[in-house]
Amino acid sequence: MAFSIDGYLGSSVPALKVGADRTELIARNLANTDTPNYKARDIDFRSALATAGSPGSSLALTATQPMHISTDSASAADPMDRNDLKYRVPLAPALDGNTVDPQLEQASFAETTVRFQSSLTFLGAKFKNLMTAITGQ
Repeated sequence: MAFSIDGYLGSSVPALKVGADRTELIARNLANTDTPNYKARDIDFRSALATAGSPGSSLALTATQPMHISTDSASAADPMDRNDLKYRVPLAPALDGNTVDPQLEQASFAETTVRFQSSLTFLGAKFKNLMTAITGQ
C-alpha cells in the first residue's frame, strides 16, 4: 500500500503558507500606517486556502503548452502578487486617503498568529503519530 506524506498532512501545510503570507501583508499594512493614500490589503483566508488546494485534491495544475503557466516558486514569492488579495474597507478613513486601522490590523495579526500556531501544533502531532507508527514506541 502506497503512503503519501502530503495526503497524511492534509491542509496544514498550505495553511502555514497562507498564514505566513497574511502575516507579511499585515506587517506591511502596519508599517504603512502613516503613509498617505496607502490602501490596506488582506488575504481572504478561506478562499486562499481553497485555491491552495489540499494534497489529495483531484484538481491538478495542467497546461497545454509548457510556457502558459509559470510554476516557478520565485514568481509567487511576494504575497502582494496574489490573486486572492482584497482591499480592506476602512471603518473611519483618514483624510489623507490611508485605509490602515492599526487596531484592526493588530487584531488580524493576533488571529493569524493563533491560526498559524494551531497549524504548527497539528503538524507536530501528526509527525509525532507518524514517528510512533514507524518506531513502534
